[in-house]
Amino acid sequence: MSAFYQAVGWNRQKRLYDATIAAGVLVYLLLFVGVGARAFPDATAETLLIRALGSAAFLLLTIVLCIGPLARLDRRFLPLLYNRRHLGVTTFTVGLAHATFALVQFHSQGNVNPLVSVLTGNARVDDLGQFPFEPLGLAALGILFLLAATSHDFWLANLTAPVWKTLHMMVYLAYTLLIFHVALGVLQAETSPVLSGALAAGVASVVGLHLMAGWGELRKDREVTGGLEDGWVDVCAVDEIENNRGRVACIGGERLAVFRYDGRVSCVSNVCQHQNGPLGEGKVVDGLITCPWHGYQYCPDTGTSPAPFTEKIPTFRVRVIGDRIQVDPRPNPAGTRVEPALLRSQPHG
Repeated sequence: MSAFYQAVGWNRQKRLYDATIAAGVLVYLLLFVGVGARAFPDATAETLLIRALGSAAFLLLTIVLCIGPLARLDRRFLPLLYNRRHLGVTTFTVGLAHATFALVQFHSQGNVNPLVSVLTGNARVDDLGQFPFEPLGLAALGILFLLAATSHDFWLANLTAPVWKTLHMMVYLAYTLLIFHVALGVLQAETSPVLSGALAAGVASVVGLHLMAGWGELRKDREVTGGLEDGWVDVCAVDEIENNRGRVACIGGERLAVFRYDGRVSCVSNVCQHQNGPLGEGKVVDGLITCPWHGYQYCPDTGTSPAPFTEKIPTFRVRVIGDRIQVDPRPNPAGTRVEPALLRSQPHG
């Protein structure tokens, strides 16, 4: 969490993450070119490198799209989510290298501008076997450039979270374009079942993991039905929430996060203002609710980030009757202080 904009806020974890990505990409390229040279002795080194870079970019984007649902299914994948932007920028960089080498190799020998040649060199849209697949890859690269260029928190803050989130959902359009780019391009020229199987496995992984994560989210969205006569909602027993942890409850179609900490209970919106992270799945660290995705923090009783940060989330009134935690489902304006409910004792969970 940063109050000031920096080009990249590298720490030890991010440096290790980036070094691992760079090493992984390098090893992949060397292995691909080495194995390809043996499997296709007639292929030139340039062609093998173009294929290696293209397949690496597709693999990286597949991994990027798998990280989100994996983190929803298993918290051990959260460190990957924390650094996902770095992987996304790497994906664009590798894709750009692939496109550059392809332009030089196949479109730089004529009198037409290489980009114009890509867009106009093949008009056989009526023949699937000759369909112009290169413009599809170029369109996907354009989207990836837009996402990489706006990956910094500066754009998140100035575009606002909803607009930024909508913009970055275009990654799925880019992935779809790349699927057709690969299927119509490489698979037209190469009938190897290995390539077809790899493409199918990647697509199946992305779709399957998103469906599994979506099913899990639907289960969490089951309405809490313990409505009381005065409009409050009975959420759960005190002992069902560990100390310094939260519980997500869906009330009135909205996800709320109820936190138990230091003998008190508070309730805030479950949606982090940074990237809509699930606050209720985080912890209370040093008295502050800490988002499990990127570490953004909020005061449990006010829903405001500590100075000099300015993020605010709605708060909700909460009370403890006996051993039951009850919440008023009517939200207070973001940043409104609500007195925490006190517990009779402070057992250590």
